[in-house]
Amino acid sequence: MSDNYHDDVKRENVTRVREKLKELPPFMESFFIGIADTKSPRTRSVYADDIKLFFMFLIENAELFKGLSLKTFSIESLEQVTAEDIERFLEYISYYTAVLKGGGIRSRSNDACGKSRKLAAVRTMFSYFCKKRRISSNPAELVDFPAVKEKAIIKLEVDEVARLLDEVESGENLTGRGKAFHAITKARDLAIITLLLGTGMRVSECVGINVEHMDFNVNAVKVTRKGGNEAVIYFGEEVADAVLGYMKEREKITPVAGNENALFLSIQRKRMGNQAIRILVKKYSKMVTTLKNITPHKLRSTFGTALYNETSDIYIVADVLGHADVNTTRKRYAAMSDERRRAAAKAVKLRED
Repeated sequence: MSDNYHDDVKRENVTRVREKLKELPPFMESFFIGIADTKSPRTRSVYADDIKLFFMFLIENAELFKGLSLKTFSIESLEQVTAEDIERFLEYISYYTAVLKGGGIRSRSNDACGKSRKLAAVRTMFSYFCKKRRISSNPAELVDFPAVKEKAIIKLEVDEVARLLDEVESGENLTGRGKAFHAITKARDLAIITLLLGTGMRVSECVGINVEHMDFNVNAVKVTRKGGNEAVIYFGEEVADAVLGYMKEREKITPVAGNENALFLSIQRKRMGNQAIRILVKKYSKMVTTLKNITPHKLRSTFGTALYNETSDIYIVADVLGHADVNTTRKRYAAMSDERRRAAAKAVKLRED
């Protein structure tokens, strides 16, 4: 990856979309051009996969479309799709087998979240062509999104946060290669985990940070949010100390060409990627808890919970976490609000005991 990390990622996703378009019906090109300004390249790439799966299902399972191929499936064919076809598709993807490019077969499944994502792609497609008056109706509007059960927020407790940071600093419970590399990576690992815990930033935002994005005069870092918007995130002294400690070590490293400005470098002296940080977080967190599967996103939840407990302001939490819609935040932390209301009700005594 070059120093323009987010530009590189965007370019790769745009390239993927163009490659995937070659496998889709010809009329789909106008759809992906039409949503280019409202959907990110990554979202369009996912849509391409989901819509291709939908068309393949229709061709292989719906009597009306048998004999067609992806290249002969036309806008007139799309006009004939019914809400029942879409409902059968959602039932089908509960569990199905997919043929891999190498010729193998793999079983796949989708829970309510996976089905909702694929239905969103299909709905967006029908809505686009209906709006452009290339089809007369949108059968996907008649299909309800699957009910998604709210999951409890998985996070670290206060004592677990302290123990996690202690594990990163000491490395005494690491084994094998992890222990051997600890002396080299300790400052970096502590900076990354402290930054995630102290700001709630996404892992994609973390890996995209360049050295020049850090400003210790005001303790702030510039990140690129989902969708490509830039934002400034502020942090406390603990985060500043950890990152500055790493940056002193980083000065001794000569990055591989094209990675000179990347803040967080791998042992190979290249910009770290999302997966590398996920592995790093898992390596240390499993020493703290075996009951919780801690990921960078769970560290984000840990920060969000702590911030909400301190401020009781859902709008501040939404703004700091970079949620485009405050309802996303409110929905996620609704259980905490309910617990507070229950506690408040019990605090009021109408009669002395």
